[in-house]
Amino acid sequence: MSDLYSKAVASKQASFKMALLNSDTKNKALEAVASALLADSKKIFEANEADLTRSEREGLEGPLMKRLRFDEHKLTDVVDGIRSLIGLEDPVGKIKLHTTLDDGLELYRVTSPIGVIGVIFESRPDALVQIATLCLKSGNSVFLKGGREAIETNRVLFETIRDASVEAGVPEGWINLLESRDEVTGMLGLSDCIDLIIPRGSNAFVQYIMKNTTIPVMGHADGVCHTYIDKDADEATAVKVAVDAKTQYVSVCNATETILVDRSLKDTLLPRLIKALEEKNVVVHTEDEVTDWHHEYLDYEVSIKLTDSIDEAIDHINKYGSGHTDAIITTNKENAEYFMNKVDSGSVLLNCSTRFADGFRYGFGAEVGISTSKLHARGPVGLEGLVSYKYKLYGNGDIVADYASGNKKFKHIRRDI
Repeated sequence: MSDLYSKAVASKQASFKMALLNSDTKNKALEAVASALLADSKKIFEANEADLTRSEREGLEGPLMKRLRFDEHKLTDVVDGIRSLIGLEDPVGKIKLHTTLDDGLELYRVTSPIGVIGVIFESRPDALVQIATLCLKSGNSVFLKGGREAIETNRVLFETIRDASVEAGVPEGWINLLESRDEVTGMLGLSDCIDLIIPRGSNAFVQYIMKNTTIPVMGHADGVCHTYIDKDADEATAVKVAVDAKTQYVSVCNATETILVDRSLKDTLLPRLIKALEEKNVVVHTEDEVTDWHHEYLDYEVSIKLTDSIDEAIDHINKYGSGHTDAIITTNKENAEYFMNKVDSGSVLLNCSTRFADGFRYGFGAEVGISTSKLHARGPVGLEGLVSYKYKLYGNGDIVADYASGNKKFKHIRRDI
Protein backbone atom coordinates (compact mmCIF):
# COMPACT_ATOMS: atom_id res chain seq x y z
CA MET A 1 0.00 0.00 0.00
CA SER A 2 1.48 3.37 -1.05
CA ASP A 3 2.11 6.09 1.51
CA LEU A 4 -0.41 8.37 -0.23
CA TYR A 5 -3.11 5.71 -0.22
CA SER A 6 -2.45 4.98 3.46
CA LYS A 7 -2.90 8.67 4.22
CA ALA A 8 -6.10 8.76 2.19
CA VAL A 9 -7.54 5.76 4.04
CA ALA A 10 -6.62 7.33 7.37
CA SER A 11 -8.13 10.63 6.27
CA LYS A 12 -11.36 8.89 5.29
CA GLN A 13 -11.55 7.26 8.69
CA ALA A 14 -10.83 10.61 10.33
CA SER A 15 -13.67 12.18 8.32
CA PHE A 16 -16.20 9.87 10.00
CA LYS A 17 -15.00 11.13 13.38
CA MET A 18 -14.93 14.73 12.12
CA ALA A 19 -18.64 14.47 11.31
CA LEU A 20 -19.35 13.78 14.99
CA LEU A 21 -17.36 16.70 16.45
CA ASN A 22 -19.51 19.16 18.35
CA SER A 23 -19.32 22.90 17.78
CA ASP A 24 -17.47 23.58 21.01
CA THR A 25 -14.64 21.18 20.13
CA LYS A 26 -14.27 22.65 16.65
CA ASN A 27 -14.26 26.23 17.90
CA LYS A 28 -11.71 25.47 20.62
CA ALA A 29 -9.52 23.83 17.98
CA LEU A 30 -9.80 26.89 15.75
CA GLU A 31 -8.78 29.17 18.62
CA ALA A 32 -5.85 26.85 19.33
CA VAL A 33 -4.81 27.12 15.67
CA ALA A 34 -5.04 30.94 15.74
CA SER A 35 -2.89 31.10 18.89
CA ALA A 36 -0.36 28.63 17.49
CA LEU A 37 0.04 30.61 14.27
CA LEU A 38 0.84 33.74 16.29
CA ALA A 39 3.24 31.81 18.50
CA ASP A 40 5.02 30.32 15.45
CA SER A 41 5.19 33.62 13.55
CA LYS A 42 9.01 33.80 13.53
CA LYS A 43 9.30 30.31 12.06
CA ILE A 44 6.58 31.08 9.49
CA PHE A 45 8.20 34.34 8.36
CA GLU A 46 11.63 32.68 8.04
CA ALA A 47 10.15 29.96 5.84
CA ASN A 48 8.36 32.56 3.73
CA GLU A 49 11.56 34.57 3.30
CA ALA A 50 13.25 31.44 1.99
CA ASP A 51 10.42 30.96 -0.52
CA LEU A 52 10.59 34.60 -1.61
CA THR A 53 14.35 34.53 -2.05
CA ARG A 54 14.27 31.35 -4.11
CA SER A 55 11.33 32.53 -6.22
CA GLU A 56 12.95 35.89 -6.95
CA ARG A 57 16.10 34.08 -8.06
CA GLU A 58 13.97 31.89 -10.33
CA GLY A 59 12.30 34.95 -11.89
CA LEU A 60 8.79 34.59 -10.50
CA GLU A 61 6.52 37.34 -11.85
CA GLY A 62 5.70 40.38 -9.71
CA PRO A 63 1.99 39.62 -9.12
CA LEU A 64 2.84 36.07 -8.03
CA MET A 65 5.57 37.35 -5.72
CA LYS A 66 2.97 39.58 -4.10
CA ARG A 67 0.66 36.60 -3.58
CA LEU A 68 3.51 34.59 -2.12
CA ARG A 69 4.46 37.07 0.61
CA PHE A 70 3.22 36.08 4.08
CA ASP A 71 4.06 38.89 6.51
CA GLU A 72 2.66 40.38 9.72
CA HIS A 73 -0.26 41.86 7.79
CA LYS A 74 -1.18 38.51 6.20
CA LEU A 75 -0.81 36.74 9.55
CA THR A 76 -3.12 39.24 11.21
CA ASP A 77 -5.63 38.79 8.40
CA VAL A 78 -5.72 34.98 8.65
CA VAL A 79 -5.98 35.04 12.45
CA ASP A 80 -8.83 37.55 12.23
CA GLY A 81 -10.44 35.27 9.66
CA ILE A 82 -10.18 32.27 11.98
CA ARG A 83 -11.73 34.17 14.86
CA SER A 84 -14.50 35.38 12.59
CA LEU A 85 -15.06 31.74 11.62
CA ILE A 86 -15.41 30.78 15.27
CA GLY A 87 -18.31 33.22 15.59
CA LEU A 88 -20.24 31.67 12.70
CA GLU A 89 -22.97 29.09 13.17
CA ASP A 90 -21.90 25.48 12.77
CA PRO A 91 -23.10 24.39 9.30
CA VAL A 92 -23.37 20.71 10.29
CA GLY A 93 -26.55 19.19 11.72
CA LYS A 94 -28.93 21.91 10.57
CA ILE A 95 -32.45 20.71 9.75
CA LYS A 96 -33.37 22.01 6.27
CA LEU A 97 -36.64 20.11 5.81
CA HIS A 98 -39.16 18.31 8.03
CA THR A 99 -42.09 16.38 6.58
CA THR A 100 -44.59 14.14 8.35
CA LEU A 101 -45.11 11.32 5.87
CA ASP A 102 -47.71 9.74 8.14
CA ASP A 103 -48.42 9.55 11.85
CA GLY A 104 -45.19 8.46 13.51
CA LEU A 105 -43.22 8.57 10.25
CA GLU A 106 -41.06 11.71 10.24
CA LEU A 107 -38.62 12.72 7.50
CA TYR A 108 -35.78 15.22 8.04
CA ARG A 109 -33.14 16.62 5.69
CA VAL A 110 -30.05 17.42 7.75
CA THR A 111 -26.75 19.01 6.68
CA SER A 112 -23.65 16.83 6.91
CA PRO A 113 -19.96 17.16 5.95
CA ILE A 114 -18.86 16.18 2.45
CA GLY A 115 -16.11 13.91 3.82
CA VAL A 116 -12.60 14.20 2.37
CA ILE A 117 -11.82 17.20 0.17
CA GLY A 118 -8.72 17.66 -1.97
CA VAL A 119 -7.86 21.31 -2.65
CA ILE A 120 -5.20 22.38 -5.14
CA PHE A 121 -4.44 26.08 -4.87
CA GLU A 122 -2.06 28.77 -6.05
CA SER A 123 1.07 30.27 -4.44
CA ARG A 124 -0.81 32.01 -1.61
CA PRO A 125 0.14 30.63 1.80
CA ASP A 126 -2.78 32.44 3.43
CA ALA A 127 -5.09 30.31 1.27
CA LEU A 128 -3.80 27.20 3.04
CA VAL A 129 -4.89 28.58 6.41
CA GLN A 130 -8.29 29.67 5.11
CA ILE A 131 -9.00 26.34 3.41
CA ALA A 132 -7.84 24.22 6.34
CA THR A 133 -9.86 26.12 8.94
CA LEU A 134 -12.99 26.14 6.79
CA CYS A 135 -12.71 22.38 6.43
CA LEU A 136 -12.23 21.99 10.18
CA LYS A 137 -15.30 24.09 11.01
CA SER A 138 -17.42 22.20 8.45
CA GLY A 139 -16.24 18.81 9.73
CA ASN A 140 -14.28 17.71 6.65
CA SER A 141 -10.89 16.05 6.25
CA VAL A 142 -8.65 17.75 3.70
CA PHE A 143 -5.69 17.20 1.37
CA LEU A 144 -3.87 20.45 0.59
CA LYS A 145 -1.59 21.09 -2.39
CA GLY A 146 -0.22 24.62 -2.73
CA GLY A 147 2.02 26.14 -5.37
CA ARG A 148 5.63 24.98 -5.52
CA GLU A 149 6.74 28.56 -4.83
CA ALA A 150 5.33 28.43 -1.29
CA ILE A 151 6.60 24.97 -0.32
CA GLU A 152 8.54 26.05 2.79
CA THR A 153 5.83 28.37 4.11
CA ASN A 154 3.07 25.85 3.46
CA ARG A 155 4.99 23.12 5.28
CA VAL A 156 5.36 25.22 8.44
CA LEU A 157 1.74 26.42 8.33
CA PHE A 158 0.51 22.85 7.84
CA GLU A 159 2.55 21.52 10.76
CA THR A 160 1.33 24.32 13.03
CA ILE A 161 -2.32 23.75 12.13
CA ARG A 162 -2.05 19.96 12.35
CA ASP A 163 -0.32 19.92 15.74
CA ALA A 164 -2.55 22.54 17.36
CA SER A 165 -5.81 21.04 16.09
CA VAL A 166 -4.99 17.44 17.00
CA GLU A 167 -3.89 18.49 20.47
CA ALA A 168 -7.26 20.29 20.81
CA GLY A 169 -9.21 17.11 20.06
CA VAL A 170 -9.53 16.94 16.26
CA PRO A 171 -8.91 13.41 14.88
CA GLU A 172 -5.38 12.70 13.71
CA GLY A 173 -5.15 12.35 9.94
CA TRP A 174 -7.81 14.98 9.19
CA ILE A 175 -5.32 17.28 7.44
CA ASN A 176 -2.67 16.30 4.90
CA LEU A 177 -0.14 18.19 2.80
CA LEU A 178 0.88 17.23 -0.73
CA GLU A 179 4.09 18.68 -2.14
CA SER A 180 4.63 17.14 -5.58
CA ARG A 181 2.80 16.82 -8.89
CA ASP A 182 3.06 13.05 -8.63
CA GLU A 183 1.08 13.18 -5.41
CA VAL A 184 -1.62 15.27 -7.11
CA THR A 185 -1.81 12.70 -9.91
CA GLY A 186 -2.08 9.98 -7.32
CA MET A 187 -4.82 11.82 -5.44
CA LEU A 188 -6.91 12.12 -8.60
CA GLY A 189 -7.15 8.31 -8.68
CA LEU A 190 -8.36 7.90 -5.09
CA SER A 191 -12.10 8.02 -5.76
CA ASP A 192 -12.72 5.47 -3.01
CA CYS A 193 -11.28 7.82 -0.38
CA ILE A 194 -11.70 11.40 -1.63
CA ASP A 195 -15.17 12.85 -2.10
CA LEU A 196 -14.50 16.20 -3.82
CA ILE A 197 -11.66 17.99 -5.62
CA ILE A 198 -11.49 21.79 -5.62
CA PRO A 199 -8.85 23.10 -8.07
CA ARG A 200 -7.91 26.78 -8.12
CA GLY A 201 -5.92 28.02 -11.10
CA SER A 202 -6.02 28.58 -14.84
CA ASN A 203 -8.77 27.32 -17.09
CA ALA A 204 -6.35 24.83 -18.65
CA PHE A 205 -5.42 23.50 -15.22
CA VAL A 206 -9.03 23.06 -14.09
CA GLN A 207 -9.89 21.32 -17.36
CA TYR A 208 -6.92 18.99 -16.88
CA ILE A 209 -8.14 18.03 -13.39
CA MET A 210 -11.68 17.39 -14.66
CA LYS A 211 -10.44 15.16 -17.47
CA ASN A 212 -8.14 13.10 -15.26
CA THR A 213 -10.33 12.10 -12.34
CA THR A 214 -13.64 10.41 -11.65
CA ILE A 215 -13.92 12.35 -8.37
CA PRO A 216 -16.47 15.21 -8.48
CA VAL A 217 -14.75 18.55 -9.19
CA MET A 218 -15.90 21.97 -8.00
CA GLY A 219 -14.09 25.13 -8.90
CA HIS A 220 -13.61 28.08 -11.18
CA ALA A 221 -11.23 28.58 -14.01
CA ASP A 222 -10.07 32.12 -14.71
CA GLY A 223 -11.62 35.27 -13.30
CA VAL A 224 -12.51 37.44 -16.29
CA CYS A 225 -14.59 39.98 -14.35
CA HIS A 226 -16.36 43.02 -15.82
CA THR A 227 -17.54 46.41 -14.64
CA TYR A 228 -20.22 47.90 -16.88
CA ILE A 229 -20.82 51.66 -16.68
CA ASP A 230 -24.39 52.32 -17.78
CA LYS A 231 -25.53 55.52 -19.52
CA ASP A 232 -27.30 56.53 -16.28
CA ALA A 233 -24.27 56.07 -14.05
CA ASP A 234 -23.17 58.72 -11.60
CA GLU A 235 -19.80 59.77 -12.99
CA ALA A 236 -17.93 60.12 -9.70
CA THR A 237 -19.26 56.78 -8.45
CA ALA A 238 -18.38 55.04 -11.70
CA VAL A 239 -14.78 56.24 -11.71
CA LYS A 240 -14.23 55.48 -8.02
CA VAL A 241 -15.71 52.00 -8.19
CA ALA A 242 -14.08 50.98 -11.48
CA VAL A 243 -10.63 52.12 -10.31
CA ASP A 244 -11.00 50.16 -7.06
CA ALA A 245 -12.24 47.09 -8.92
CA LYS A 246 -9.10 47.15 -11.09
CA THR A 247 -6.39 48.40 -8.73
CA GLN A 248 -7.23 47.57 -5.11
CA TYR A 249 -5.41 44.23 -5.54
CA VAL A 250 -4.63 43.36 -9.14
CA SER A 251 -3.41 39.77 -8.81
CA VAL A 252 -6.66 38.18 -7.63
CA CYS A 253 -9.51 36.50 -9.46
CA ASN A 254 -12.17 39.10 -8.56
CA ALA A 255 -10.26 42.09 -9.93
CA THR A 256 -11.98 43.67 -12.94
CA GLU A 257 -10.24 42.87 -16.22
CA THR A 258 -12.63 44.56 -18.68
CA ILE A 259 -14.55 47.82 -18.26
CA LEU A 260 -17.54 48.30 -20.54
CA VAL A 261 -18.70 51.90 -21.00
CA ASP A 262 -21.90 53.11 -22.65
CA ARG A 263 -21.00 54.93 -25.85
CA SER A 264 -22.92 58.05 -24.77
CA LEU A 265 -20.18 58.59 -22.12
CA LYS A 266 -17.34 58.55 -24.65
CA ASP A 267 -16.55 62.27 -24.41
CA THR A 268 -17.46 62.84 -20.76
CA LEU A 269 -16.81 60.00 -18.33
CA LEU A 270 -14.41 57.92 -20.41
CA PRO A 271 -11.50 60.42 -20.50
CA ARG A 272 -11.81 60.95 -16.74
CA LEU A 273 -11.85 57.20 -16.15
CA ILE A 274 -8.77 56.58 -18.31
CA LYS A 275 -6.90 59.38 -16.55
CA ALA A 276 -7.77 57.97 -13.11
CA LEU A 277 -6.59 54.50 -14.14
CA GLU A 278 -3.35 55.80 -15.62
CA GLU A 279 -2.68 57.72 -12.41
CA LYS A 280 -2.70 54.31 -10.73
CA ASN A 281 -0.17 53.06 -13.31
CA VAL A 282 -2.73 50.96 -15.17
CA VAL A 283 -2.05 50.23 -18.84
CA VAL A 284 -5.35 50.77 -20.68
CA HIS A 285 -6.05 48.65 -23.76
CA THR A 286 -8.72 50.17 -26.00
CA GLU A 287 -10.93 47.97 -28.16
CA ASP A 288 -8.90 48.44 -31.33
CA GLU A 289 -5.89 46.92 -29.49
CA VAL A 290 -7.60 43.94 -27.87
CA THR A 291 -7.52 40.60 -29.73
CA ASP A 292 -8.77 38.40 -26.89
CA TRP A 293 -11.64 39.63 -24.73
CA HIS A 294 -11.50 36.52 -22.54
CA HIS A 295 -8.25 37.54 -20.89
CA GLU A 296 -7.22 37.65 -17.24
CA TYR A 297 -4.39 40.16 -16.73
CA LEU A 298 -3.83 39.79 -12.96
CA ASP A 299 -1.73 42.92 -13.31
CA TYR A 300 -1.98 46.69 -13.82
CA GLU A 301 -3.66 46.29 -17.21
CA VAL A 302 -7.30 46.59 -18.25
CA SER A 303 -9.37 46.39 -21.43
CA ILE A 304 -11.99 49.06 -22.16
CA LYS A 305 -14.81 48.70 -24.67
CA LEU A 306 -17.64 51.05 -25.68
CA THR A 307 -21.09 49.47 -25.97
CA ASP A 308 -24.23 50.81 -27.64
CA SER A 309 -26.72 49.36 -25.16
CA ILE A 310 -27.10 47.43 -21.92
CA ASP A 311 -28.01 44.34 -23.96
CA GLU A 312 -24.75 44.57 -25.89
CA ALA A 313 -22.87 44.81 -22.59
CA ILE A 314 -24.71 41.80 -21.15
CA ASP A 315 -24.13 39.76 -24.31
CA HIS A 316 -20.43 40.62 -24.19
CA ILE A 317 -20.16 39.53 -20.54
CA ASN A 318 -22.05 36.29 -21.08
CA LYS A 319 -19.90 35.49 -24.12
CA TYR A 320 -16.44 36.48 -22.89
CA GLY A 321 -16.76 36.37 -19.11
CA SER A 322 -16.00 33.42 -16.88
CA GLY A 323 -19.19 33.42 -14.81
CA HIS A 324 -17.23 34.71 -11.81
CA THR A 325 -18.16 38.30 -10.87
CA ASP A 326 -19.60 41.19 -12.87
CA ALA A 327 -20.86 44.62 -11.82
CA ILE A 328 -23.06 47.43 -13.16
CA ILE A 329 -22.75 51.09 -12.21
CA THR A 330 -26.03 52.94 -12.70
CA THR A 331 -28.70 55.06 -11.03
CA ASN A 332 -31.38 53.41 -13.15
CA LYS A 333 -33.07 50.78 -10.95
CA GLU A 334 -34.76 49.08 -13.88
CA ASN A 335 -31.46 48.69 -15.75
CA ALA A 336 -29.80 47.47 -12.57
CA GLU A 337 -32.26 44.64 -12.02
CA TYR A 338 -32.31 43.75 -15.72
CA PHE A 339 -28.51 43.44 -15.71
CA MET A 340 -28.36 41.50 -12.44
CA ASN A 341 -31.02 39.04 -13.59
CA LYS A 342 -29.63 38.46 -17.08
CA VAL A 343 -25.87 38.27 -16.44
CA ASP A 344 -24.97 34.62 -15.90
CA SER A 345 -22.41 34.86 -13.11
CA GLY A 346 -21.96 33.59 -9.58
CA SER A 347 -21.89 37.17 -8.21
CA VAL A 348 -23.54 40.20 -9.81
CA LEU A 349 -23.04 43.57 -8.15
CA LEU A 350 -24.65 47.01 -8.29
CA ASN A 351 -22.66 50.21 -7.70
CA CYS A 352 -19.82 48.47 -5.90
CA SER A 353 -16.43 47.01 -6.68
CA THR A 354 -16.02 43.46 -7.98
CA ARG A 355 -13.43 43.04 -5.22
CA PHE A 356 -16.32 42.55 -2.77
CA ALA A 357 -16.95 39.06 -4.21
CA ASP A 358 -15.07 37.24 -1.50
CA GLY A 359 -16.07 34.75 1.17
CA PHE A 360 -14.66 36.82 4.03
CA ARG A 361 -16.35 40.02 2.83
CA TYR A 362 -19.62 38.13 2.30
CA GLY A 363 -19.49 37.09 5.94
CA PHE A 364 -18.61 33.44 5.31
CA GLY A 365 -15.53 33.62 7.55
CA ALA A 366 -13.32 32.92 4.55
CA GLU A 367 -13.62 30.91 1.35
CA VAL A 368 -12.21 27.68 0.06
CA GLY A 369 -12.51 29.07 -3.46
CA ILE A 370 -14.94 30.48 -6.01
CA SER A 371 -17.25 28.15 -7.87
CA THR A 372 -18.48 29.06 -11.33
CA SER A 373 -20.45 25.83 -11.65
CA LYS A 374 -24.19 25.71 -10.94
CA LEU A 375 -24.29 22.47 -8.98
CA HIS A 376 -24.09 22.28 -5.19
CA ALA A 377 -22.31 25.61 -4.60
CA ARG A 378 -21.84 28.78 -6.65
CA GLY A 379 -19.85 31.97 -6.11
CA PRO A 380 -17.61 32.30 -3.02
CA VAL A 381 -17.66 28.91 -1.31
CA GLY A 382 -17.66 29.21 2.47
CA LEU A 383 -18.97 26.94 5.18
CA GLU A 384 -22.34 26.22 3.57
CA GLY A 385 -20.64 25.15 0.35
CA LEU A 386 -18.60 22.56 2.24
CA VAL A 387 -21.56 20.58 3.53
CA SER A 388 -24.01 18.28 1.81
CA TYR A 389 -27.05 16.70 3.43
CA LYS A 390 -28.61 13.40 4.29
CA TYR A 391 -32.22 12.33 4.81
CA LYS A 392 -33.21 10.86 8.17
CA LEU A 393 -36.49 8.95 8.34
CA TYR A 394 -37.83 8.02 11.79
CA GLY A 395 -40.50 5.30 11.87
CA ASN A 396 -42.18 2.83 14.22
CA GLY A 397 -42.30 -0.52 12.46
CA ASP A 398 -43.68 1.02 9.26
CA ILE A 399 -43.67 -1.05 6.05
CA VAL A 400 -44.22 -0.03 2.42
CA ALA A 401 -46.67 -2.93 1.86
CA ASP A 402 -49.31 -1.10 3.93
CA TYR A 403 -49.19 1.85 1.52
CA ALA A 404 -48.89 -0.26 -1.64
CA SER A 405 -52.04 -2.17 -0.66
CA GLY A 406 -53.99 0.99 0.10
CA ASN A 407 -54.43 0.18 3.80
CA LYS A 408 -52.58 3.40 4.60
CA LYS A 409 -52.17 6.71 2.80
CA PHE A 410 -49.35 9.22 3.02
CA LYS A 411 -50.15 12.61 4.56
CA HIS A 412 -47.00 14.47 3.44
CA ILE A 413 -47.40 17.39 5.83
CA ARG A 414 -44.57 19.90 5.46
CA ARG A 415 -43.51 21.25 8.85
CA ASP A 416 -42.06 24.69 9.52
CA ILE A 417 -38.36 24.59 10.32
